[in-house]
Amino acid sequence: MRDFARRIESATPADRDRAVDALRAIAILGVVLGHWLVTALVVDSGTVHGASPLRYLPGLTPASWLFQTLAVFFLVGGLVGAKSHAGARARGESYGRWLRARMSRLLRPLAVVPVVWTVAACAMLASGVDQDTVRALCKLVWSPLWFLVVFAALTAATPLVAKLHPLWPFAVVLVVDLYRFGLDARGSFAAVNVAAGWLVPYCLGAAWSRGELHSRRTGWTLLLGGAAATAALVLWAGYPATMVGVPGVAVSNLDPPTLAVVTFGLAQCGAALLLIGPLRRALRRPALWAVVATLNLSAMTVFLWHQTAMIAVTATGLWMGGTLPGLHTVPDEPGWVLARLAWLPAFAAALLICRLAFRSYERQRPTRTKSLVVREGRPARPVAARRVQGPSWSLLPGGARHDPNERPE
Repeated sequence: MRDFARRIESATPADRDRAVDALRAIAILGVVLGHWLVTALVVDSGTVHGASPLRYLPGLTPASWLFQTLAVFFLVGGLVGAKSHAGARARGESYGRWLRARMSRLLRPLAVVPVVWTVAACAMLASGVDQDTVRALCKLVWSPLWFLVVFAALTAATPLVAKLHPLWPFAVVLVVDLYRFGLDARGSFAAVNVAAGWLVPYCLGAAWSRGELHSRRTGWTLLLGGAAATAALVLWAGYPATMVGVPGVAVSNLDPPTLAVVTFGLAQCGAALLLIGPLRRALRRPALWAVVATLNLSAMTVFLWHQTAMIAVTATGLWMGGTLPGLHTVPDEPGWVLARLAWLPAFAAALLICRLAFRSYERQRPTRTKSLVVREGRPARPVAARRVQGPSWSLLPGGARHDPNERPE
C-alpha cells in the first residue's frame, strides 16, 4: 500500500489542487451513504417497495443535512468547468471539441447502466417477479440519475453562465417559491427551479475559478448566512426540515429544489471554501491522497452503481435468509437504524464488485499523447493517454490546477 501511495504521489502534477478532488470525493460519499441510510426496500406480501426511515423517525432529519452534498458537487463542477473552458479557449480549442471531451466523461460510464438493467428487468419478469417489485427496483436505480442530466446541461451552458452572478438564479428560485407557496399556485412552472436551484452553486464555482471567493470572510458569510436563512425558512416559512425527498410527504425540498435547499447549499459551499486550506495541508500525506485519488478514479462508477449494490445485497439476503432486520423490514424504529449501519460493509463490498466490473468504462481511451498514469497494483509507466485537461487519471468533472500565487487559506 505504501508503494501504491508513492506511485500515485509521483504521478500527481505539482500544481494539482488536491483539495478540489477531496471536495468531490466528499460529495460523492455523502450521496452514497445518504441513499444507503435513508432508503429502505421493504418486503410486504412478497412485493418489494421503497420506504424511508425519515418518514417514521423524524429524529433522523439531521442525517439529511450531513449527507445531502449535491451543492458541493455543483460548486466543484462550476469551478472545474469554467477553468477547463477557459483553458480550451486559450489553446484555440473549439467549443464542440471541448464539450465532447466533457460529455464523454459523463456519458461513457452511464451508457452501460440501461443495458444491464434492461437485461435484469427482463430476467426478473421472466422468472415470475411481480411488476411492482421490478418497477420499484428500477426506479431506485434511475431516480438519482436526474442529477447527471442537470449537471450535463449546466456543463454545456458553461460559456453562457460562467460569468453569471449567483444572485440571478437565486432570484429566480425566490420568485418561483413566492408564487408557488405564497400564492398557493400549482403548475409545471416550478420545474424551472431544477436548473435555477443548482445553477446557484455552479455559478459560485465559476466565480471561484475567477479568484472571487478566496477570502475566508466569503466562506464564513456563505456558511453563517446560508445556515441562518435555512433555519428561518424551516422555522417560520413552513419549509420541510429534511433536505432530501421523503415518500408520502406533500412538499419535497429536492423535487424541485426549493429556496430552503438553495440556502442550505450556500451554507455547504461556505463550509467547503473554509475547508480548502486544511484539506490542502492534510493531503500532503501520500496515503490520504492515494485514497482520494483512487475514489476520484471511480467517481462515476461509484455513483452509478451504489444503488445496484444495495439492491444486490437486499436480494441476496431475501434469497438466503428470508426477511432480515435493517434490510427488508419497515424502517420505523431505532433498531432498524442500528441494523442498517451493520449492513453498510456488505453494501460497500457489493459496490467494490461493481467497481471492478464496470470501472473500465471510466478509463480514457488511448491516443497519441504520452503521459504518466497510475495503474492499481502495477508500477507507473508511460502509456498512451487521451489529451485532456488535467492529469490523465483525473475524472468527473476534470482536473483542477492550483494557482501557486493563491493564498492557501
